[in-house]
Amino acid sequence: MESRPLGNFKSFGVFLMGSTALAATGSMTPAFAQAAPAIPVAQPEAAALAEIIQSITVVGTQRLEADTVRSYIRLRTGQQWTQVSADQALKDLYATELFADVSVRNNSGAVVIEVRENPVVNRIILEGNKRIKNDKIEPEIKLAPRQIYSRSKVRADVARIVELYKRQGRFAAVVEPKLVQLDQNRVDIVFEITEGPKSKVQQINIIGNDKFSDGQLRGEMVTKQARFYRFFSSGTSYDPDRLAFDQQKLRQFYLTQGYADFRVVSAVAELTPDKQDFIITYVVEEGSRYKFGDVRVESQIRDFDSGRLTATLRMKKGDYYNAKMVEDTVESLSETAGLFGYAFADVNPDFQRDKETLTMGITFNVAESPRVFVERVDINGNTLTQDKVVRREFRLNEGDGFNSIQVKRTAERIKSLGYFQEDLEVEQAQGSAPDRIVLTTNIEEKATGELSLSAGFSSIENFIFQGSIRQRNFRGLGQELRTNISYSSYSKSAEIGFTEPYLFDRSMAISGDIFRRDLNSFNFFNNQRNTTYQQATTGFQLRLGVPVNEYIYFQARYGLSQDDVTLDENTFFSGNPPTCDPILAGRFLCDAIGKRMTSSLGYTLLYDDRDNRIRPTRGQSLGISQDFAGLGGSVKYIKTRINADKYWKPFGNFVFGLSFESGYIHPLENRGLSGIDDVRLTDRFYLGEPQMRGFDIRGVGPRVQRIFQEGKIVNGVAVNNPITDRNQIQDDAIGGRFYYMGRGELQIPLGSGAKELGLRPSLFIDVGSVFDVTRPVLQSVQQREVLADGTQGGLLYYFVDSAGALQTSTTAVNGDGSARVAAFRFKEEFLGDTWKPRLSVGFGVNWNSPFGPFRIDLARVLLKQPGDDTKSFTFNVGTQF
Repeated sequence: MESRPLGNFKSFGVFLMGSTALAATGSMTPAFAQAAPAIPVAQPEAAALAEIIQSITVVGTQRLEADTVRSYIRLRTGQQWTQVSADQALKDLYATELFADVSVRNNSGAVVIEVRENPVVNRIILEGNKRIKNDKIEPEIKLAPRQIYSRSKVRADVARIVELYKRQGRFAAVVEPKLVQLDQNRVDIVFEITEGPKSKVQQINIIGNDKFSDGQLRGEMVTKQARFYRFFSSGTSYDPDRLAFDQQKLRQFYLTQGYADFRVVSAVAELTPDKQDFIITYVVEEGSRYKFGDVRVESQIRDFDSGRLTATLRMKKGDYYNAKMVEDTVESLSETAGLFGYAFADVNPDFQRDKETLTMGITFNVAESPRVFVERVDINGNTLTQDKVVRREFRLNEGDGFNSIQVKRTAERIKSLGYFQEDLEVEQAQGSAPDRIVLTTNIEEKATGELSLSAGFSSIENFIFQGSIRQRNFRGLGQELRTNISYSSYSKSAEIGFTEPYLFDRSMAISGDIFRRDLNSFNFFNNQRNTTYQQATTGFQLRLGVPVNEYIYFQARYGLSQDDVTLDENTFFSGNPPTCDPILAGRFLCDAIGKRMTSSLGYTLLYDDRDNRIRPTRGQSLGISQDFAGLGGSVKYIKTRINADKYWKPFGNFVFGLSFESGYIHPLENRGLSGIDDVRLTDRFYLGEPQMRGFDIRGVGPRVQRIFQEGKIVNGVAVNNPITDRNQIQDDAIGGRFYYMGRGELQIPLGSGAKELGLRPSLFIDVGSVFDVTRPVLQSVQQREVLADGTQGGLLYYFVDSAGALQTSTTAVNGDGSARVAAFRFKEEFLGDTWKPRLSVGFGVNWNSPFGPFRIDLARVLLKQPGDDTKSFTFNVGTQF
């Protein structure tokens, strides 16, 4: 017998080290170092050259029957023994991959076949894989426990694992298979994986480009050169599929610039000498630049006027050729045909290229097709959501004439539910006849339950915690059930609500909320937030909404609530019996205390054609709402609000959104109190976080500040000096009757790597103001002498003694009869009541983290007014189920 090795395994992209390791149950050896048999050659025997085979005996089998082994070969008793037939028997047995070693002997017509069976796989073990988990690698391994081991199967599995790592950009990955010998001819197969670093694209070279720079062309590619600032991008890793896609991207770019003859001559990716990175080289041929020639539409559909359609085309003769514009025109003509019910209208552009004049004439041929009607609506993939929840969003029903705009609107409405995938589409297929169409939507349900935990911190607010649970698709009926609880040192609230969007399966929504809110309003003094008044509100609200048409929605509501506003008697009350002291609390706070009932009736009228209510990319909305309080109760006012939004894509996948809102509250009663606004403190508008980033809670608008005073000598004269340290100023926001606020936000698209991480950054600008409140009566309080028994004595005055030191006295005049300066404790100032805008800009990031949705905002205030409170950083976090 002679041995012929199968060859070096390096040809399969792996490297066998030939090392030996010991396992608990036996020895571990490289999977291809075991028995390495080659196909032996049966040795000829001179006396047997013309012998007849008398018997065939099989020895060495453990699991297989001898007849089974004999069935794999062509040797039979009674045949003539030849060396060729013996060699063929060896080849046939090795081809079964059941044997590790085989020999064939002929003893005077008695043929003996001796075999050693391949072992049985006991288990398969992966070691060293960290970047790619077992659940991704195991599907690539075709060998399985209880199967017969063979080198070719292991070799194929190794190649597939290496290919998997290549697709992840790890071209230096090494997979070494080893065997652990067990008893009863069993083995464990261990794939030892050395993953290696991710192969990056070090350089992209472009040869042959004269009209556009390398940088401009690289910008069109998905693959990017590895740089330190692209640590979030997955485009820096090498991917052969991406290389082919980038060639298409280059061609698309040149075709949009008029270079109709452009082609990529070659694209080569070379490993660097250290086999860590790639250098990609493109050789391109730009060709000549074409312009549009004669462009027209030829329609075979009777409802389409060819001349009128030609006049609406965007491209004109003499413009530079743009293939993207041609594609858009084909799509636009198809949509126009679909609008008239021709779902399967065939629009074919016929190109007339003239290489001499470098012009490209185009005729858009619209072939004749029948008007189409909806035969059937199919909904697939919904396991939780009931069919009717999706079906009621369809703008077309069985038997309706086809309309492409309504199909598009249907997809937008289904996506706006927020129950399904973002790339949902309504597919169109040929029905049972040429004039029939089947509309199908294949949906993928996603988590509609939301568990939200948000937290915030500031030097004023300290720590705030809020938790809410919301199920937006309760019982699969599209109903919403929600509850919300918030807690901090200064506020507590609990709320539960329910919404039925289609009452009695009709286009009528009903919802309601029951709530309890405890708010401790605050002022700011000595770098601490101090409670002023406590407001406890208990009530409910009922809402009923109906659509007026496809884009206009009307909602009516009724609410009833009771407010109980109190002040801490130990801090703000004095006298016997104790009453609210304006000096301690301020007149505006003394006016706010008491119980009052609010019974209000209101409505909202909303126009909304945004493509997605949750995450819009285009469209606009406009709404107006009013609430009338005075149907019973003790509070009377009319509150009016308007809001508007608009979204569009200014370029690429960037989404820009503009929003504006404003409100005004008009009192329906005259309380006749000097220095007290007829709109109560708790009913006014306030502005700040979270509406305006960059400002703290109630950080914008009218406020009363108590500025404490200290004595000081200036040019030898005693004066009152205000303490201007912000931490020493007591600050009370009192709100206003009118507010406005605008916001602009640019959502920045990122590469696929950042998208996989769930990162969505944005730049924003916020502007707004709240104002218009009756000027309160301000107070200035003079210091008093503190007597030995702790009581207060007379008013104090400043004077300068003979030594030049500042002193206080209850005497109001100096020895020469001149008046002394009153020693004030504090003076109040009224600030912030102005329409002038406050402006902030900043950067924010949404991140779908492992902990749930995470939002961070960093803002810088560019415009503010005296008294405003600023805040530069906020965050919140939540999760979904």
